[in-house]
Amino acid sequence: MQNSPRKAVTVPALLDMKRHGEKIAMITAYDATFAAIVDAAGVDVILVGDSVATVIQGESNTLPVSMEEMAYHVRLVKKASPKALIVGDLPFGSYQVNVAQAVENSVRLVKAGAQAVKLEGGTTVAHAIRAIADADIPVMGHIGLTPQSVHRMGGHKIQGRNEGFEAGGRQRLLEDAHAVEQAGAFAVVMEGIPAPLAAEITEKLSIPTIGIGAGVHCDGQVLVLHDILGLSERELTFTKKFADLRSTSIAACSDYVAEVRAGSWPDEAHSFR
Repeated sequence: MQNSPRKAVTVPALLDMKRHGEKIAMITAYDATFAAIVDAAGVDVILVGDSVATVIQGESNTLPVSMEEMAYHVRLVKKASPKALIVGDLPFGSYQVNVAQAVENSVRLVKAGAQAVKLEGGTTVAHAIRAIADADIPVMGHIGLTPQSVHRMGGHKIQGRNEGFEAGGRQRLLEDAHAVEQAGAFAVVMEGIPAPLAAEITEKLSIPTIGIGAGVHCDGQVLVLHDILGLSERELTFTKKFADLRSTSIAACSDYVAEVRAGSWPDEAHSFR
């Protein structure tokens, strides 16, 4: 008996997964080749993240990536025609000026192929979330360790360990989560926060929580594909190499270089007559 074709993942489907206690799997990818691979693996959401700046472009943080570059990578992922929901990241400077800018750039990502957008922040961006949602564009929030706030945080530091209502404080993160939900977001990424706090927020929210460095009790999890495959040299506490393709890739390329230098590539089987 053949398996029935996989259904496209939608925003309502993700909300149903939360209600039924089904875990959500999200992977960050940036092009058609890798989007097709993660989709074939059955991932629910593909995040086209602004982490493309650090993973692909070689930047030290996510701040330099532009709207044009994000739209480009969304288009590449869309080319794979995945069943997974495509979420496009709004980069730094694309939604902070005013709500009109936030809506306009969200529209750009949707026209490029995104089915939803993501932006960082809680109470301070609730007005932008509301405006985007009012434009009928699904919005995913992102609280906790927000990479676009690297200068304010003084680096990529775990948030929510200390009591308080100031940015990064435990009570502030509870407020941020509530503000994101009330503004109309359909889900929220929680990055770099203590697992007990993430579990508390997950219990209180009616929308799915997607964790990265936030413990196992979130409604779902997200990792960057290059970390999953072991393609990146970086090793973070909250990532895991499910494979070591960097070593495999280096070995394969080394074999190619050796055969070229030895004059054994291409061989007879790979030449035309």
